[in-house]
Amino acid sequence: MSRIVVTGGAGRLGRSLVAGLVDAGHRVVSFDRETSTSAELTGADQVAIDLLDAPATEQALRAQRADAVIHLAAIAVPFSAPEDVIIRTNTALALSVLGGAAASGIRSIVAASSPTVLGYNAPGGWLPDRLPLDEDTPPRPWNAYALSKLVIEQTIGMLQRQTGDDVRLAAFRPCYVIAPEEWRGAPTQQGHTVRERLDDPALSAPALFNYVDARDVAHFVDALLADIGGIPNAETFFVGADDALARRPLADLLPQFVPGSDELAAGLTGTLPAFSNAKARRLLDWAPRHSWRTELADDDAPVAVSPSRRTEARKDVPV
Repeated sequence: MSRIVVTGGAGRLGRSLVAGLVDAGHRVVSFDRETSTSAELTGADQVAIDLLDAPATEQALRAQRADAVIHLAAIAVPFSAPEDVIIRTNTALALSVLGGAAASGIRSIVAASSPTVLGYNAPGGWLPDRLPLDEDTPPRPWNAYALSKLVIEQTIGMLQRQTGDDVRLAAFRPCYVIAPEEWRGAPTQQGHTVRERLDDPALSAPALFNYVDARDVAHFVDALLADIGGIPNAETFFVGADDALARRPLADLLPQFVPGSDELAAGLTGTLPAFSNAKARRLLDWAPRHSWRTELADDDAPVAVSPSRRTEARKDVPV
């Protein structure tokens, strides 16, 4: 059993992560701006704190005597705030939390990044060198959110260069997170239900049809912490489902939304996703346990998508 601090523990992903780590037998402390009455946090301690206050954050982390920190706290949606606010907030949070964790003697430090660092949906066009995408795909962020997430990954690298192997570090890029209640019809992060995203491919296309169940992220983090001392330091991982959030093969769908991707996407037949989770399988023996095909077991009747939803979808941005 480990003592783990999760920043942003009251958020969408944070709640499931906290609950999953508690269920795995860890003692968990959620650091967030306010405490929460969410049922997922009932098994954890909570600390209300302004994580932008670096000295206070370091002091609070030192007081916890934690074995690990999982940093989620951030402005979590692209373009949900002015670009300068997003870059300042997310990068300052990273330095405050990650630097404070290292300074306070915490030996395992993990930070959430995002697939958006790769730069898909760039207004000037985007094509990768190959599909599926993986951790060797060069990052090309085109907005402040994606850039802030790349800076978080670089902060992990910076701390590794400062501390050597005295501190074990890692970053992970969770695909489009679907929380348990969203399988039951609650709106997803972009305001649509999962069924709507399946019925209208334009809704999932901005995220390249990627997704991951929030509980699978908790399982990934548990596996990562168990093995973090035995894998190369400061690694980055994609964390995604084994299939795409689409009813048709991506070999057919991607060329409709990513101009020029016909040949690149030709191998994404059947249910194959655009993002590979092979590295997490290889290094951590982790595999996702959930799929929309099992979570929406009664997914036979299509859901009509209103014209207003279709118009809104074109404004969707990936996370």
